[in-house]
Amino acid sequence: MPVKIAASILSADFARLGSQVQEALEAGADYIHVDVMDGHFVPNMTVGPFIVAAIKPIVQAAGALLDVHLMIEKPERLIPEFVQAGAENITVHVETCAHLHRTVQHIKESGVRAGVTLNPATPLIALEEILPYVDLLLVMSVNPGFGGQTYIPTSTARIARLRRMLDDMRLSHVELEVDGGIHPDNAAEIVRAGATVLVCGTSIFNGDGSIRENIAALRAGTL
Repeated sequence: MPVKIAASILSADFARLGSQVQEALEAGADYIHVDVMDGHFVPNMTVGPFIVAAIKPIVQAAGALLDVHLMIEKPERLIPEFVQAGAENITVHVETCAHLHRTVQHIKESGVRAGVTLNPATPLIALEEILPYVDLLLVMSVNPGFGGQTYIPTSTARIARLRRMLDDMRLSHVELEVDGGIHPDNAAEIVRAGATVLVCGTSIFNGDGSIRENIAALRAGTL
């Protein structure tokens, strides 16, 4: 199955957000990825549910999916708001959830797909017990908080290890998403390691080429 492209609006021009989301969808983006940061768990601050609600009609009309990554402390407080705004994937960090299973259950009972992620230095063993309950696993290949960072080389081995964990547990339905520093030159390496969804921001919304050209280059790079 072809790898999916999740266009991260963290790197988009927010003065033209609607049109840039539309361009990405017309160019074949499968997901629109929304990074939510609170200035506490990560040093930066970004958007809230209102942005998700604003772009939902555009994403829905294209038949794509809104993929929301909560880089926030106590994410359970805001899950209902993001569900109401239109999120279809909600991913939380193991580091921010004292009761991770309960949080994942809350997401799924809200009618959306549940994802879990962890920081680059957090051991993968922290995911082992939650794997059977999630729809998506996100590997952070940069430290969360800012766009435009360089891919951490050891991330490839982490992706491969997580792919083996999923295969050993026969969890082929769980999507393996990777976020951070992905560009056409390393996309194939990441897909070979086992990724099924690539989150790309600056490699799509960079001004060096059109959004359509940049997504095409990413897809070509995965082959």
